[in-house]
Amino acid sequence: MPRTVSFSKIKIICVIFCVLLLLSFIAYIITFSVYIPNSLNILQGNTDSFSYGLPLTATITPENISVINVNNQEVKENITVSLSEPVTISSEDTGQVSMRIDLFGLPLKTMTLDVIESEEVIPCGMTIGVKVHTEGILVLGTGYVNGENGDLYKPADGVLKTGDLIRNANGTPLSGKSELINMIEESEGDVSLGITRGTQELNTKITPVVSGADKKKKIGVWVRDQTQGIGTITYYKPESGAFGALGHGIIDVDTRELLSVKSGEVYDSSISAVKRGKKGVPGELMGDIHKTSVIGEVKHNSHHGIFGTIYHMDTRGLAKGRMKIGLSSEIHEGPAEILCNVDGEKVSAYDVYIESVNHNSGDESKGLVLKITDLGLLSQTGGIVQGMSGSPIIQEDKLIGAVTHVFVQDPTKGYGIFIENMLKHENG
Repeated sequence: MPRTVSFSKIKIICVIFCVLLLLSFIAYIITFSVYIPNSLNILQGNTDSFSYGLPLTATITPENISVINVNNQEVKENITVSLSEPVTISSEDTGQVSMRIDLFGLPLKTMTLDVIESEEVIPCGMTIGVKVHTEGILVLGTGYVNGENGDLYKPADGVLKTGDLIRNANGTPLSGKSELINMIEESEGDVSLGITRGTQELNTKITPVVSGADKKKKIGVWVRDQTQGIGTITYYKPESGAFGALGHGIIDVDTRELLSVKSGEVYDSSISAVKRGKKGVPGELMGDIHKTSVIGEVKHNSHHGIFGTIYHMDTRGLAKGRMKIGLSSEIHEGPAEILCNVDGEKVSAYDVYIESVNHNSGDESKGLVLKITDLGLLSQTGGIVQGMSGSPIIQEDKLIGAVTHVFVQDPTKGYGIFIENMLKHENG
């Protein structure tokens, strides 16, 4: 006698199947959401269009823009649109728009859309000497003081930490480490220090110890108040003199933290030699910083580069003239070129190939991957070397980014930052 399946069992199987189907669909949507960028940029006055072809909706909120155009209609307040069909957005103003993306009414993620100024800049590729002064005196570490009696003391141990910024001593603001040394040597007792530790403002005291070596009072701490090196200018704006360079921030070699910069100078420089890069060993541009020739100032240091003003620049030695910027949405895998100065003071263009573009990189200085294909540059440098950070990347006659890092295990490859991310952080 054949067995029969009850209607209730069939119903249960159907429910389980539908639940699994729904869960699979939701999992697909959530996975797909990873590929939806956390942020987008469009140029002022330009129209951008996007569509994901899924049952998603976006609630668009103008944050600090008076009027935006969504699907060719002026919008001054929140509006919800479907992302199953193309959506166009434009604005004649600069500012920010928030886009909350929902799935069946459930929030999936929030995107930020920045409308940035549409402008033309001069891509540079010229190396410069950079000297920056820290905002406070940076603590590199603590150590021993050999006292007059021959005993070893650690007066700063447990009081100061690596990465602390010493702002003042005995209530007096400090402009440099020499002032700190003088105040310690002239102290009659404890030295009160005002420090910044992360986001905290702290006050502490240290009892100096007289050194047996030179009979001077010391607190047993290594500090730094400035650093210098060679980098590459990415872009220059002749009307204002504004520039952006490096494509990443200046990181202290000891603390591995972004330097808090108070001020800085930009100098002329020239490349005297190149240490070729090879697998596992990054190369380096060896240059001369012309310290008698100050050409500009550094105003701030960020994870997206250093920025400031150039007082005067001879653009006749540059390889390219003024050009438009290209947004990350325009970048594609394929041929491009970089501008850099690897010999004397001459800027030249070299062929590269953009291998991938990542709109959701957790590190904005690593938005794209490029490979050096120019045989001349490869023979001279071995690929990307230290000092080339900031070299402009150009594709289809638009400045799209800057070289930032080299692959240590393959110096022919490296990362780049999108130019839009540099420009957004030009003013801090």
